[in-house]
Amino acid sequence: MDQSREKYKRNPDGTMTFWAHLEELRGHLIRSSLAVLAFAVAAFIAKDFLFSRVILAPKETYFITNRVFCRFAQELSMPALCINAEPVKLINIDLAGQFTTHIVVSLIVGIIIAIPYIVWEIWRFIRPGLKSTEKASSRGAVFVISGLFITGVLFAYFLIVPLSINFLGSYQVSGLVENQIALRSFITTTTTITLATGILFELPVFVYFLSKVGILTPEIMRKQRKLAFVIIIAVAALITPPDVFSQIMVGLPLFVLYEISIRISKRVAPKPV
Repeated sequence: MDQSREKYKRNPDGTMTFWAHLEELRGHLIRSSLAVLAFAVAAFIAKDFLFSRVILAPKETYFITNRVFCRFAQELSMPALCINAEPVKLINIDLAGQFTTHIVVSLIVGIIIAIPYIVWEIWRFIRPGLKSTEKASSRGAVFVISGLFITGVLFAYFLIVPLSINFLGSYQVSGLVENQIALRSFITTTTTITLATGILFELPVFVYFLSKVGILTPEIMRKQRKLAFVIIIAVAALITPPDVFSQIMVGLPLFVLYEISIRISKRVAPKPV
């Protein structure tokens, strides 16, 4: 029976059939989903630590970024540099709001923590189809992809999120209007910023693959530097508060990654015959 099943998994030339590939992909997806679920359950159980010490911490005065900025403000005699000196107060107006937020945040945290494993599963799926030279040049891909994403997430969490909370949470059109931030709005804003930054930090990976297939070349990237700079500033403006300082803090590392991507493209782009 097992030999019969194995027979239908292979084409006459020995390669795997389309259905065999689908079955293989299903296994990778199931294992990835189980990893996300396991981490999400762990995050759900550790509710107090997750929310008090991680998710809600950037709005508190004791958060390391806020303390560093306020220390600089004190030493430079520039009070405007001090951020989140007064914590933003959050409210919940939905009956099931806190419970659903707990579930959603646990899932998001589960995905973020499981990213290295998910990338590894994807790599295991595509690796058999690569040539020996491609396998050699792609060595360390799981580490690089995961590392860039985690770096982007940490960069957003420790820098962009506190700056965003400080600007958006304290901004007023009039002193007659008091800010009362809904919990769901706070979570949506912070998670969007964090995940978007993590994805943006994958720029060198996208450039690597686009250059590998000949869509991008280092010459094109050099010629389009000014356009890339404008796009980077526009993207930075979308995921940060509308103040110049925050946009520079996001745009600068993205522009550095763009310059690094040019060098990557130069190394992997097909050489003209």
